[in-house]
Amino acid sequence: MESAFYEFINQFGYLAVAGLILFENVFPPIPSEVILPLSGFFTTTTDMTLPLTVIAATVGSVVGAFILYGVGRLLSRERLTRFFGTRPMRLLGFKPEDVESAVGWFDRKGQVTVLICRCVPVVRSLISIPAGTAKMNPVRFTLYTLVGSAVWNTVLVSLGAAAGSAWATVSAQAEWVSDVVKYVIIAIVVVVIAFWVVKRIIPAVKEQRAER
Repeated sequence: MESAFYEFINQFGYLAVAGLILFENVFPPIPSEVILPLSGFFTTTTDMTLPLTVIAATVGSVVGAFILYGVGRLLSRERLTRFFGTRPMRLLGFKPEDVESAVGWFDRKGQVTVLICRCVPVVRSLISIPAGTAKMNPVRFTLYTLVGSAVWNTVLVSLGAAAGSAWATVSAQAEWVSDVVKYVIIAIVVVVIAFWVVKRIIPAVKEQRAER
């Protein structure tokens, strides 16, 4: 994969950087931890410059974020409320009012997470979906995405440029940090699922049996 990224950026420059980061935002498994340090390396061997590389990456980030924001808008709270009101979802412990509670929390306190999460591996892309579902103000969404993505892109591109031919070392370290974050997220998800099973699913199953 690294060789493919290398050839693509070497051939198309800024356009390749913007395109790869756009796809990285829509498909999180594509590693920005490889793309950005590699892009920084190219600023030391080609006529690409550090500021324009960061700008290209940030443009890709914002466009990709808006694609997932659009997906979130399609998953409107009305549709989600109906979905969580179906019998299978009720058996899983969900309730229609859970949607309103989650969207309401995001409206009151969660919007700033769009800014913070842009610097957090994995969730930096996915945070756009709840922002769209909550119909977050597009201007604010753009501003938060722009600032957060610019910080993330600047750090990794600059480290790649500073490392030069050793950019792969920076990439490996960034991927290591990303893996740690992934493991932490998985651990949190496991704990949340266990809590949900005890507090929601088991009582919901008992309630369904009692109604028969």
